[in-house]
Amino acid sequence: MPEQQTAAAASQLSTVRDFLRWALSEFRAARLVHGHGATSATDEAAFLILEALHLPVDDINPWLDARLLEAEKRKLAHLIRARIDTRMPAAYLVRRAYIRGIPFYIDERAIVPRSYIGELMFSGIFGGGEAPLIGDVAAVASVLDLCTGSGCLAIIAAGIFRDAEVDAADLSADALEVARINIDEHDVADRVSLLQGDLFDAVGGRGYDLIIANPPYVAGGEVAAFPPEYGHEPVMAHLGGEDGLDLVRRILAGAADHLNPGGGLLCEVGTGRGRLVDDYPQLDFLWLDTEESEGEVFWITREQLLEASL
Repeated sequence: MPEQQTAAAASQLSTVRDFLRWALSEFRAARLVHGHGATSATDEAAFLILEALHLPVDDINPWLDARLLEAEKRKLAHLIRARIDTRMPAAYLVRRAYIRGIPFYIDERAIVPRSYIGELMFSGIFGGGEAPLIGDVAAVASVLDLCTGSGCLAIIAAGIFRDAEVDAADLSADALEVARINIDEHDVADRVSLLQGDLFDAVGGRGYDLIIANPPYVAGGEVAAFPPEYGHEPVMAHLGGEDGLDLVRRILAGAADHLNPGGGLLCEVGTGRGRLVDDYPQLDFLWLDTEESEGEVFWITREQLLEASL
């Protein structure tokens, strides 16, 4: 039946609008879960279609009435069917994800890029806005991206801090292979270095002006109950222990030893704010909001960590 539906779609549908409508109907009927760069069936269907056709992914409206070639129709029909049959996120199917319009290669060796830190880094918290965390980006000479995964945040950091050397560390050799592809595609291999190891073990005694961390922060019970879409991603990229904060605690414990004077840690923790505040009453976390999140990312300075004797 799925093959017949795919063949029928490829033969009977004609325009981008037709395929968007069909994909939306099929996605909703299949009760797919969306959360890998798209938050709705409409957004994911549009992304899948536009990326597969090598069109800009920011707006499908200019292309809705475009008629498709037979090869394009077959390609779209198979991709839409594959999204339903495999429950694989669209980003994996087309090997592409975006953060603020910046494209990154992605496959199942690394988690699909979707960090709130990426959004924050373009919001003026560094070198802009009314009260930036770091007022002078030129003064930042070294950045560490912990749990780098696909390398996207390290690459964004290299673009913002143009005079800095960036280290991108991860425990997963597979994820670092994906990061290498992105580093090469973005032509930053001369400034972004990949390091393999368990958190700060990867960097030895090095110190940094800024540490960025988007570690695994999902509780064990939640990982066990994941829908199939999230099951396609590496478990180690999600699993943060029983309450999700094991790695965050380790990062807090070691960050001061690897921050230069005046430096700070920017860390994403998901829904762990309440537990962290309870566990670390001595720390004055600065919680940062984005358009789609509230209190899921904190900033803390080296001096604050030292004062709290962490």
